[in-house]
Amino acid sequence: MRVGHGYDAHRLVAGRALILGGVEIPYHLGLEGHSDADVLSHAVGDALLGAMAAGDLGTHFPDRDPAYKGISSIVLLRRIMAMVESRGLTPVNVDATIVAQRPRLAPYIPQMVGNIAAALGLSRDAVNVKATTTEGMGFAGREEGIAAHAVVLLAPGPADWEPEDTGF
Repeated sequence: MRVGHGYDAHRLVAGRALILGGVEIPYHLGLEGHSDADVLSHAVGDALLGAMAAGDLGTHFPDRDPAYKGISSIVLLRRIMAMVESRGLTPVNVDATIVAQRPRLAPYIPQMVGNIAAALGLSRDAVNVKATTTEGMGFAGREEGIAAHAVVLLAPGPADWEPEDTGF
């Protein structure tokens, strides 16, 4: 089994859509970036790459490459999944946290979970997404940006692999 951790943060700016977990969230600011700047999907992608010891998103999808301008980060997750599968690995679960003072994200989390689960070939109950504020502290608390952390577990074998029941 292999564990990976991912982290991403982007600045909030006017004139951009706010995309998190492949969901467009109504808000007056969006995230600045070369792609759709989806920090949640980026953190999950970096966690997958980290678990494979395969670098990071910038290595595989450089922001200097016009092919990735405005690209959906869910598409990037699917491309990373092709790498995971080519190495004979499969994701077991994902746990992610979005750090944002605003907007309120709880109503959108089920759709984010569904989008990430579909991109990774997982059931919804293998993907957990949470949102938290920083109670006004730091760049997220000052509403300058949004960040996300993600942890994934990869195991050898096909996507239908099931972990042994440990009684938890």
